[in-house]
Amino acid sequence: MLVLLPPSEGKAPSGRGTALKLESLSLPGLTEARRAVLDELAELCAGDEEKAREVLGLSEGLRGEIAKNTELRTSGARPAGEIYTGVLYDALDLASLDTAAKRRAGRSLLVFSGLWGAVRVTDRIPSYRCSMGVRLPGLGALGAHWRTPMAAALPEAAGGGLVLDLRSSAYTGAWKPKGEVAGRTATVRVLHAPTRKVVSHFNKATKGRIVRSLLAAGAAPADPAELVEALRDLGYEVEVQAPARAGTAWALDVLVNEVH
Repeated sequence: MLVLLPPSEGKAPSGRGTALKLESLSLPGLTEARRAVLDELAELCAGDEEKAREVLGLSEGLRGEIAKNTELRTSGARPAGEIYTGVLYDALDLASLDTAAKRRAGRSLLVFSGLWGAVRVTDRIPSYRCSMGVRLPGLGALGAHWRTPMAAALPEAAGGGLVLDLRSSAYTGAWKPKGEVAGRTATVRVLHAPTRKVVSHFNKATKGRIVRSLLAAGAAPADPAELVEALRDLGYEVEVQAPARAGTAWALDVLVNEVH
């Protein structure tokens, strides 16, 4: 099972240890594309601060985030699972999983990123600020920048098993499963059962809890149908839309009564 996650806007501080080793990150086919973003982002943020703030879409109150991008090659790196914070990652709470579940997380979880393309939670990265929606002056829109290298790297990462796609819409454009891979991909929407509406906060929190539940239980669904069974066994109320045609993903709605 490969689980695709969005990153978080807010991030924990960089570590105090060894600096980034770009070639050590997972999905080595993305290395050169990562290097291109890293180089331009660092150069942008070391120059005109106002221009950098505008390109990155940062409010005046977040101006201080620019500085961390000037130190990407020298700041201490930490596992990505410690860098990403926020509602989904708080609910996932990787640090409190037992050893076996942490190993499963290292094999299964892939976090999408405007800077790195995608990284595993065990990959060591510095704290940064760069969303997938950024358009760099030289490289252009990052979503488009990542499509070609992702198209080569992601099917290999997915292997022959289930792909559980929990990404937000900003990150789905960087890679869309196609063909046979799409047929074993499941997307998940979390709905407030009484209103049938998506509410952002508990959508993220529930997705974090779903991933945690699967990891803690040692669930290993091989395809979307087995995923539905696993989620129902774990106590989730799930509605299913099987693909209308070959080469399209399954759509799952998880219904939640309490908004928290």
